[in-house]
Parts: sequence; structure tokens; C-alpha cells
Amino acid sequence: MRFLRSILHRASMYATTLIGLALAVLSCGQPTVAGEYNPVLNIGDVAPAWSKLPGVDGKEHSLADLKDREFVIVVFTCNSCPAAVLYENRIIALAKKHAGDKGRAALVAINVNKVEEDLLPAMQEKAKAKKFTFPYLFDETQKIGKAYGANYTPEFFVLDKERQVVYMGSLDDSLHADQVKTNYVEAALDAIMSGKKPPVAETVAKGCRVRYARERK
Repeated sequence: MRFLRSILHRASMYATTLIGLALAVLSCGQPTVAGEYNPVLNIGDVAPAWSKLPGVDGKEHSLADLKDREFVIVVFTCNSCPAAVLYENRIIALAKKHAGDKGRAALVAINVNKVEEDLLPAMQEKAKAKKFTFPYLFDETQKIGKAYGANYTPEFFVLDKERQVVYMGSLDDSLHADQVKTNYVEAALDAIMSGKKPPVAETVAKGCRVRYARERK
């Protein structure tokens, strides 16, 4: 009888071990939390919040400052990237379209590059020359760019009422304004403003690599 109980006990332990191994294998095979092209965020994730980032207007800015806007467009950009320069007028037009008291979406530009032509004084000159009507913020720590998984300039993120990411990637389908056929950000905004899901939720961002500082280990 004791011998039978011993066998049953060992069989039970063996079965438990097998189940644990199977679950471990299955969990390893599950998709990561990152998106298809974004290494950190996925569609539906709550967007990382920034706070007290200095802007070209001499003030500090936080995501919480935009609580009166239903939707937020975040674009990581800079001064020095040729692709970012190509998109400047389109970014200005996008911000103006949704500006004003009746605007439902706010646009915020964030720069995390730390080369001289991308530092705050140069950003202020750029904003003045181009007459930016939106916040242009600088994050010297580069933490917010990393938190969003932003790797290119420009790279866009559309946030809904709950500040969840509903779209991320490129503004549109061409670096050249006269060749654009689809504006992904506008399509995403039109959809969520109508209570629908964006027709395209994620695309590959086009532009220059964000110049993240190398971390010393």
C-alpha cells in the first residue's frame, strides 16, 4: 500500500513539473508587449506622461496640461534631421487645423537629441523662424523618448481620451509632401473622433535615427 502511494505521489509531482514546463514554454512563445514596429509600446498601451519639460516658450510643460483636449498628437522631432525639416510645414498645418478653443486635439513636439544644433537655444530659433504654434519641448534626459520607444525623427503617436496609444509611426506615406496619398495621423484622428478604430494603427516611422546617448555599463 505504501509502495502504491509512493508511486502515485511521484506521478503527481512529475505531472506538476510537466505542466509547469509547458506553461513556461507557452509564455515564452507569447507576443511581447511591444508593437509590430515599436520596440516598447503597443497599441492600447497607456502613453508615458512627461512632466516639467522646458519648452521654447520658456515655460515647463506636462501631459497633464492638456487635460482639456480630448486627443493628443505627440511627435518626436528635432532641428538637425533633414527628414524632420521636410515634415515641418506639415506638422505646422496639422497643429493649426486642430488649434483653437474648439479644437479637439492638441499637438506637442518633443526633441531629445543633444547635439548643439538640437539644444534648446537652437530650438527657440527654429520655433521663432517657423512660427510654431504648438509646444516644442526639450528632454535632456532622453527618458521620454525611450519610454515611447521613439527611434526616428519625426515619429508620431496619437493618444485617445484615456491617453492610450491608438496610432504610432509615420505621419503619412511619403517624405515628400507632393507625393502623399495617405495621411495616417489624420485618418486615425478622424476615426477616433467618430468613435471608431483607426484604419491603420501602426506604420514604420520614416526619418533620421534619434541620437540617444550611449549608456555606460
